[in-house]
Amino acid sequence: MSGRRRSECSSKKAAKKEAVKLEKQRRKEESAAAAATTADDGLDPLAANYGDVPLPDLQSKAVTGRKWTAVGDLDGSFKDKEVLVRGRVQTSRAVGKNIAFLVVREMGFTVQCVVTVAPELVSRQMVKFATGLSRESHVDVEGIVSVPGEPIKGASQQVEVHVRKVYCISKAVPNLPINIEDAARSEAEFERASEAGEQLVRVNQDTRLTHRVLDLRTPANQAIFRVQCQIENFFRQFLISEGFVGIHTPKLMAGSSEGGAAVFRLDYKGTPACLAQSPQLHKQMAINGDFGRVFEIGPVFRAEDSNTHRHLCEFIGLDAEMEIKEHYSEVMDVVDRLFVAIFDSLNENCQKELEAIRKQYPFEPLKYLRRTLRLTFQEGVQMLKEAGIEVDPLGDLNTETERKLGQLVLKKYNTEFYILHRYPLAVRPFYTMPCFDDPAYSNSFDVFIRGEEIISGAQRVHVPEILTTRAEACGIKVDTIGPYIDSFRYGAPPHGGFGVGLERVVMLFCDLNNIRKTSLYPRDPQRITP
Repeated sequence: MSGRRRSECSSKKAAKKEAVKLEKQRRKEESAAAAATTADDGLDPLAANYGDVPLPDLQSKAVTGRKWTAVGDLDGSFKDKEVLVRGRVQTSRAVGKNIAFLVVREMGFTVQCVVTVAPELVSRQMVKFATGLSRESHVDVEGIVSVPGEPIKGASQQVEVHVRKVYCISKAVPNLPINIEDAARSEAEFERASEAGEQLVRVNQDTRLTHRVLDLRTPANQAIFRVQCQIENFFRQFLISEGFVGIHTPKLMAGSSEGGAAVFRLDYKGTPACLAQSPQLHKQMAINGDFGRVFEIGPVFRAEDSNTHRHLCEFIGLDAEMEIKEHYSEVMDVVDRLFVAIFDSLNENCQKELEAIRKQYPFEPLKYLRRTLRLTFQEGVQMLKEAGIEVDPLGDLNTETERKLGQLVLKKYNTEFYILHRYPLAVRPFYTMPCFDDPAYSNSFDVFIRGEEIISGAQRVHVPEILTTRAEACGIKVDTIGPYIDSFRYGAPPHGGFGVGLERVVMLFCDLNNIRKTSLYPRDPQRITP
């Protein structure tokens, strides 16, 4: 074979080899382009592991038997176990294209969830989906629990969930009117930021109340209303154990139950009526109906123009009424045992909740005695006088003198919970029984926490003639409470009782600065929504 022929064969072989090489390169590029197109179109072979849950699947389509674990229950005992949790996306952030961190929150508890690209498990598209979830969206997360060697600062639970699946149940709008992190900050955080020259967003009270649904999601608010629930439940359980019967009295009244102008008036089918200022009249009528001991938990309405830190136009009243055998101290005995038991129960059973409240609103534990201190009104006036504060012995205490007396009592008796009794009759409701030895004073009492009044109680007048005279003197039209007065004409036992504002108890036990923090949807002179 000539040299020329050999050269031509070599050239053909090289060309063929080059053609094969180019074809491989072309196929490789086509494969890469196809993969890119697949990623862009969302055609991910692992797409079943993430995404938005279709509405039909949320319309009670089927019972699957799946078990969800509460975020608040996640701890080291779940290490290496697979869990399914549901909660809100508190934060989401990407670390490059292969890792995303989600903090998922459920009822105030948070857990860090890590989404990491892994063959056959987690794709880049899934990481992208996770980081694209808007804050406060509701998600289901499935994954394996691990326990990191270092403390997790950004979540309440000291474990991580390594995500295998994540599904969006409900999307939140991208721009929220308030951020939960902003609403959950403590005053100490603002102070530290200020010292460091940083500026944090402060959510004021009016904004919080306007967007209350979001505000309620903070850990402190979640805890506040669980504490409130505990107080209400224990109030009921304790009184039932003491022989009290739960009742429900009407909130539409023909006349006012407390007197004065602080009443919401309305038209009742052409008849003037009002909203009940308290269940007072009907719970006394229940005693006259031979129930012996009754209690009620329900709404109370006061039309006062009181724009203060401790007044509401609607609040939840905890009321009780009982026959007494000899002395109104029997009523104070019940109050004593009841509230010491409530405080003990909160300290024992609500430690997590109280700690969550303290984190945003620091407070010292309430100081109270095993047997509650009792002082007469005159003794209280004398303590104030000795401190250089003059008080009308036949008048009432104002907010400032109540606080000052609370300070004096704390210093002298080391308690922030006490009873002040034998108030001047002139400052008590018409149905209050006068003292036997001095008609200028009454068989009544108030109870204080941290220098603020939370309970009013007394022995009631059970003589119809005295009731009529007292009602007229207080400006109440007797004909509007005729059935109430008549109930005493058929034989009425001596009795007494008390009323407590639930929101005020929570506020003062947790030493919060405003009662609106302890009312789910506050109603005050300036607000009737949401």
